[in-house]
Amino acid sequence: MKLYKIKVNGKIYEVEVESVTESKDSIKTSETSKMVPEKPITGSTIKAPMQGTIIKTQAKVGTRVSKGHVLFVLEAMKLESEILSPIDGVIQELYVKVGQKVDANQPLLIIG
Repeated sequence: MKLYKIKVNGKIYEVEVESVTESKDSIKTSETSKMVPEKPITGSTIKAPMQGTIIKTQAKVGTRVSKGHVLFVLEAMKLESEILSPIDGVIQELYVKVGQKVDANQPLLIIG
């Protein structure tokens, strides 16, 4: 479950959203295919929960963040939603900037 804060008419609501992910067990590979070692994952990719426009950011590469820290404010249909850090870590890569339109599930940054 992920926790988001949504601001509606000046009132802030906390919303929990359950995400469904594909497990590694459900991915089948052919025994005859060459196995190439995957690049090790060094961080967690934070993705946009919905389509909208980034109107504020508090994320900079190298910044240490804690779980619950506000990373971005996303405007969608005249509503502002805060995108919070789901983990403690350091921002390794940043993919968006203020004023940029984003799609749902678009990577925003990596925290490691």
